[in-house]
Amino acid sequence: MQMMKVFALMTGLTVLLVVAGNYLGGPSMALGMLVFAVIMNVGAYWFSDRAVLKMYRAKVIGPDDAPELYTMVDRLRSEANLPMPTIAIAPSEQPNAFATGRNQNHAVVCVTSGILQLISTRELEGVIAHELAHIRHRHMLVGTVAATVAGAIAMLASVAKWGLIFGGGRGRRSNGGGNLIVMIAMMIIAPMAAMIIQMMISRSNEFQADATAARITSDPRGLASALEKIEGYAQKIPMQINPAAAQLAIINPLAGSAGDTISRFFRTHPPTEERAAKLRRMRI
Repeated sequence: MQMMKVFALMTGLTVLLVVAGNYLGGPSMALGMLVFAVIMNVGAYWFSDRAVLKMYRAKVIGPDDAPELYTMVDRLRSEANLPMPTIAIAPSEQPNAFATGRNQNHAVVCVTSGILQLISTRELEGVIAHELAHIRHRHMLVGTVAATVAGAIAMLASVAKWGLIFGGGRGRRSNGGGNLIVMIAMMIIAPMAAMIIQMMISRSNEFQADATAARITSDPRGLASALEKIEGYAQKIPMQINPAAAQLAIINPLAGSAGDTISRFFRTHPPTEERAAKLRRMRI
């Protein structure tokens, strides 16, 4: 099921880029966009974990760098019956975490430096178990590819904007007005499409990862408490991050900037209060 989602995302990205290229520059640009889409899809599968770590400015660590964290991840991944993932730390004061990688044997669990200081050991175990649950259910590949696709869509919207500014709307044909309309539509629809992709992918996976994490730790209340704390800190401590990668985190790292009704509607994560309530109702 997860691989079907990945295939659908990659196919959708390819079609979108080729159609946009044909409208903006004809068959030659459509061909160029096809080549670009193939490169993007291959990169999204093989190298997107590195791209995501770079977005978060995260550094891979070993057991000597953070022995307590390393031991915790090793113990919990054993409980989850998973291979040992790569561990990384992102230099952000905001407490948060995410998982990335293309499969269970090439997975990464990343936490921020802030989470190691601002939540308890019990709560951190819940967070780590949540990220391991994403790996166990193979959510992280879909989420990572979704982040790459969202970034590509955002880039497409930017190309349309600058093309419009510098006269791209006049087009290669006499139908300059039609091309102008297409470019304006791309500027408006592309960012919305990126948000919807992230919302659809992330929301459906978070509840499953929460439930699996609770079973791994046998402590659903620990994770519930962690989610509430992280949400509170995210409202106060900003994180400079590419919005395309926001949906990978356990709590939206851009939550502090999502104050209006429209932003809440398009949020990439389920409401934290709903997630915490479900966890507290669980009986392990």
